[in-house]
Amino acid sequence: MTTKLKSKIHGLFEFDFNEAAQQQCKYIIGTDEAGRGPGAGPVFAAAVCFLNNDEELMQKLAILNDSKKLSEKHREELFDIIIKNSVYCINEGSVEDIDKKNILCTSLECMNKSCSKVIEEINSENCVVLVDGNKTIKNFSHKQKTIVKGDSKSAAIAAASILAKVSRDRFMEKLSAEFPQYGWSQNKGYLTAQHISAIKQYGVTKWHRAKFVRNILNESSQLGLFS
Repeated sequence: MTTKLKSKIHGLFEFDFNEAAQQQCKYIIGTDEAGRGPGAGPVFAAAVCFLNNDEELMQKLAILNDSKKLSEKHREELFDIIIKNSVYCINEGSVEDIDKKNILCTSLECMNKSCSKVIEEINSENCVVLVDGNKTIKNFSHKQKTIVKGDSKSAAIAAASILAKVSRDRFMEKLSAEFPQYGWSQNKGYLTAQHISAIKQYGVTKWHRAKFVRNILNESSQLGLFS
């Protein structure tokens, strides 16, 4: 492990250690989502709690960072390490929920489910949930704190961001086999030029978020293509 990586990973875990001390809690749970921006597919949210953060684990997680700053290969590698060395939970919010409510509410509900399950698993209320961003989880009875850009500050949040991102990417890649014309294996549902062109040519599917793609459709009658 290089000096730079060692400093980075120690900094991420030190952040969590300091938050635990400040909140007078034994456990830190980090939560983050993936897929708030795409025009197709569900949103995923994960929660992670590292029960043991010794030097061996830090070496394994040396490249840990915000999932958006890592290559797909590195995210996949870290995914396996995280799930083997943490208490975690991953949930998804459906396209139906996103359209019925909104993407923020659906994301926060997924975080709620994931965090609640992790708390149940560690069987302790002596914890604080660090939520990436500036929005608290609604209807959540446990201690929580928002951390802006938390996926680049907290080990637990960074780990949660990877679990959510990899899980969603895998889901969209499988879905792409059924709908290859939209290029979801590459764009993961984001509204790239190629994806927008495909929507205009082929219409929309049940996996498209109605409010996200409405303006792309030339005629309102095309909305009936949701199936």
